[in-house]
Amino acid sequence: MSPRPQPHAYARPEPRPVARSRPGPDDLRRTFEAVPPRPSDGDEPFADSWWGRAWVAALESLSMDEGRLSRGRTYADSGKVAAITVTPGRVVAYVHGSRPRPYRAELRLRSLTDADWDMFLDAVATRPGHLAALLTKEMPHSLVDTATEAGVGLLPAAGDLDPGCSCPDHGWPCKHVAALCYQMARLLDADPFVLLLLRGRGERELLEELGRRNAAHSARERPTAPATPSVPAREALADRYLPPLPAPLPALPHPGQPPSYPSLPGARDPLALDHLATDAAARAHTLLTTGLDPLAGLTSWQDAVRLAASRPTAGLTATTRALYRELAYATGRTPTDLARAVAAWRQGGAEGLAVLETPWDPPAGPFDRARPALAAADFPRFHPWRNHLTHPSGTLQLRFGHDGRWYGYESEPGEDDWWPRATPDSDPVGALMELNGG
Repeated sequence: MSPRPQPHAYARPEPRPVARSRPGPDDLRRTFEAVPPRPSDGDEPFADSWWGRAWVAALESLSMDEGRLSRGRTYADSGKVAAITVTPGRVVAYVHGSRPRPYRAELRLRSLTDADWDMFLDAVATRPGHLAALLTKEMPHSLVDTATEAGVGLLPAAGDLDPGCSCPDHGWPCKHVAALCYQMARLLDADPFVLLLLRGRGERELLEELGRRNAAHSARERPTAPATPSVPAREALADRYLPPLPAPLPALPHPGQPPSYPSLPGARDPLALDHLATDAAARAHTLLTTGLDPLAGLTSWQDAVRLAASRPTAGLTATTRALYRELAYATGRTPTDLARAVAAWRQGGAEGLAVLETPWDPPAGPFDRARPALAAADFPRFHPWRNHLTHPSGTLQLRFGHDGRWYGYESEPGEDDWWPRATPDSDPVGALMELNGG
């Protein structure tokens, strides 16, 4: 068991950068990006800060399996722990093990009751140093002793931790949960307030409550002040100089990666959420860097086709098939309609989709010159209909787009079931040659 870290000054130590976090909209969910691997000889402390080392000491004092702890520390050092999501009473992350699919590791920590929080905050309010430190977003080490005197435990104790993992190992804890536990120490290096969130309260809620208690305490001790003197209207409405806003921060060279979404009962598929988040980040980055919206003017159907077309092309995985079904259902189409539209989008983007779905009457010019050009290249006489030229066999077709290019299509013999094929070309002969395989 590691010795308990010795407290020293109030100031939080300057930690080595470990992970950037994104607080949730309700202050009760924070996601930390994956921490890169770091070399370790096994003898140096795993965490840099007092809070991180205190967490490790508490964890190691509660574990019954030193071997699994050692392997978990190696996993954490190797960067096998993906993004970590912290909510009240719960920490979740995917941990990469020996199998291709990562395991879902989870650690539950008993949340404090409302009565516990009242006792803890009352104890903090009686110590001006603690109150001032917390209001400036610092967490003094002696806060642990203050909480203990109030009958409240901040660091985990026996019976507080409840590990869980999707791996077949039922040890306490398994190496994947142990890796998650060690990685939590690095999160505490970056921000000890994560421990208070894990115990049930978000940082914003705590600071607001401490601010109210501080104001009430000050009001009780402050003598009655005289009435505030009035201010003439001409002074209250006088022009004031405001300095110019600082220049905006430079844009990142590329959009960031979304966190790993845990798989929860009844929740959306985590890989589908990852895809949507990645797409939104790419669109936001384009807006930020160019001022142009790449999706401006797209209908919901066009956007659904674009989303489906961005999936990998090497076969439909189960996740991709599920995405196709959901997008087709949401737009009132069938999965086959969507698959055909995706082929058209990959062929020519929004214009390729328009060529698939909307016949039109081209003006005199390139369309009229196409049939003589095909005949000169020793192709049989094609049958025209609007912007379509169909081979007499009924299996090949060229469609003329508004962009002046010819789009190749194929169908089974005797079937009116046309699918986009090949790369569009401004020359009908070239488009037909590629459609025939060169």
